[in-house]
Amino acid sequence: MSKRRKLWLARDSVTCALVPLLLSIATLNVSPVRAANIKAVSAQHPVTSPEARAQLQRVLEQNAPVLEAQATVLKTVSKLIGATVVHIEADVPQQTLQHNHDRHVETAGSGVVVQRKGRFYVLTNRHVFRNAPVGDIRIHLADGRLLHPVRALGDEETDVGVLAIDSADLIASPVGDSDRMEIGDFVLAAGSPFNLSHSITFGIISARGRHNLELGDDAVRFQDFLQTDAAINPGNSGGPLCNLRGEIIGINTAIASSSGGNEGVGFSIPINLFMGVARQLIDSGKVTRAFLGVSLDAKFGPAMAAELGLTRVTGTRVMTVTRGGPAEAADIRRDDVIMKLNGTEIDDDAHLVNLVGLIEVGKKVSLEIFRDSKTIVIQAEVADRSKFAL
Repeated sequence: MSKRRKLWLARDSVTCALVPLLLSIATLNVSPVRAANIKAVSAQHPVTSPEARAQLQRVLEQNAPVLEAQATVLKTVSKLIGATVVHIEADVPQQTLQHNHDRHVETAGSGVVVQRKGRFYVLTNRHVFRNAPVGDIRIHLADGRLLHPVRALGDEETDVGVLAIDSADLIASPVGDSDRMEIGDFVLAAGSPFNLSHSITFGIISARGRHNLELGDDAVRFQDFLQTDAAINPGNSGGPLCNLRGEIIGINTAIASSSGGNEGVGFSIPINLFMGVARQLIDSGKVTRAFLGVSLDAKFGPAMAAELGLTRVTGTRVMTVTRGGPAEAADIRRDDVIMKLNGTEIDDDAHLVNLVGLIEVGKKVSLEIFRDSKTIVIQAEVADRSKFAL
């Protein structure tokens, strides 16, 4: 029986022991070694003769510049984003049922400074500061200054957190486009794992569109995570995931681990999704959710799929259409099977609900629908969920 992996939010408690650090070098493309006359050497038989060692040194001098030139990109990105990454501590109130009074738990995480409309904000995860008063949230800048936010905003359903800050000489990080990231793209993760602030790790995007992750008590309802093998550990929550241009393309949030530490599977909120929620929080202090206006068949299975003309179960079946809703306006009908949303294949009813909930209100979406043994494409404009009595 396979062992089920536990998913952890990548926050940390402030009290922790220093752990040994292992520095590793990522292997990049190298020109072929032009030393065919060098004999193969195993680890059990080290090279000791001066002539052989001198020859190995010449081979290194010939090939090392290739790796060094490519590594310059990583060092440059690290310097660029380093000045914008912050360490966050918060005294989070937690009620104890036994004594019916509040106690405070000190948590720690990471964040990154951005600028919007002339003002500065720290992007992080809501679970890093949760319901802590702004006076109990401490933001440590890269230059050593300590700030308290003037506003703390968060969305529980996506774990997006925004801290408004006001100070002189702040440095903001550029924001990239997470929709352009593909599996295999190189990324760097920055943050404060185990309270070791301003740490940088390197990896790739290993998957996209991860959802239905069980994140313990901190349920994140709407999920569309980027997956990365860049090392993410407790304390990395809220830190940026950056591309090789030094742009934020994600906010690190959780890890899949059987131990609570990094095992090569980390999850980051795509920055396009994050900023869509963050803009609403900044502008209005709340988040409105998109609404398509369909009820779906949670029991859609092989028998119904075959009856509708499908060769296998895929997508989700429409059971009813809300009167006056976006689906009715787009002529979506009962027994339509929604196969794709904006090019993303739909796994089931929960997947479609999740994706719609992440779309900004008023956006037009493309729906690929199976109807009468044919595939058609329909455009619909999602509405404000709060405007419909559900």
